[in-house]
Amino acid sequence: MRVILAITGASGVVYGVTLLTELLKRECEVYLIISEHAKKVIAHELDIDWRSLAGRATRYYEEDDMAAPIASGSFPVDGMVIAPCSLKTLAAVANGFSHNLIARAAECTLKERRKLILVVRETPLSTISLWNMLKVSMAGGIILPASPAFYHKPNDVCDLVNYVVGKVLSCLGVEHDLFRPWNGFLRNE
Repeated sequence: MRVILAITGASGVVYGVTLLTELLKRECEVYLIISEHAKKVIAHELDIDWRSLAGRATRYYEEDDMAAPIASGSFPVDGMVIAPCSLKTLAAVANGFSHNLIARAAECTLKERRKLILVVRETPLSTISLWNMLKVSMAGGIILPASPAFYHKPNDVCDLVNYVVGKVLSCLGVEHDLFRPWNGFLRNE
């Protein structure tokens, strides 16, 4: 499977980093873009250098590289994930404002009718952001808010992150065991 993964500057870069790890474990090709602001957030939230992530990807692109192959719909990929997706990036995608490689790759993903998954990480949401989510959804994108469940009885933050990442993998059609699926209430619980 070939996936474009963009990490933008919203809080919650752990979602993108964990997704990168999980996709690579499953031998997926990952074409990675990290926004300039995300590089700062990665250092702040995870205490790692973004270059260590770039070196793990199948291919890494800077967000201003509009000549990258993934800036064209003719480059074959199975889907694209923006995790986390900042509201700025959401607005760009929703309104076709392809000012950088992330927005352009998302536009290509939509126009080619491929899977586009936005892991929006913000709360509360303004009417404008909700409208932008609706526009992306109507265009064929999947809005997957970073909203973990608790039915699987998470033990720590990693379990919460894995739930959201597992949902992304499920949307891509990638098998995983990151959380126990809901099977209804069990007797004697």
